[in-house]
Amino acid sequence: METDNKTTPIESLLDSLRDYIDTRINLFKLKAIDKSSGILSSIASIICVLLIAFIFIVLLNIGIALLLGDLLGKAYYGFFIVAAFYAIIGIILYSSRDKWIKTPIINGLVKSLSDE
Repeated sequence: METDNKTTPIESLLDSLRDYIDTRINLFKLKAIDKSSGILSSIASIICVLLIAFIFIVLLNIGIALLLGDLLGKAYYGFFIVAAFYAIIGIILYSSRDKWIKTPIINGLVKSLSDE
């Protein structure tokens, strides 16, 4: 007896459905990889820039502290003044951390994750 190699319309539909689901899963994986690699590369470049800016600011502050200390007669006076300046900035940032830090970061992450 010969077996018929033709598939029924339902079998054909099920095969197409399986292929469609596999394609959708692969598309979702590729989109997730694209989004995560974009976010990670952005974070890496931001970290590099922040590291260089941090080194610059530290060296600049040491220079300013030494200059102020030289002008005031005692080197440690300059460091106290610079430390007090940063304490004031820290208090201001802490009091408005939600508005200036938390909200922009959340908005940036949501925007980068939801962009199509």
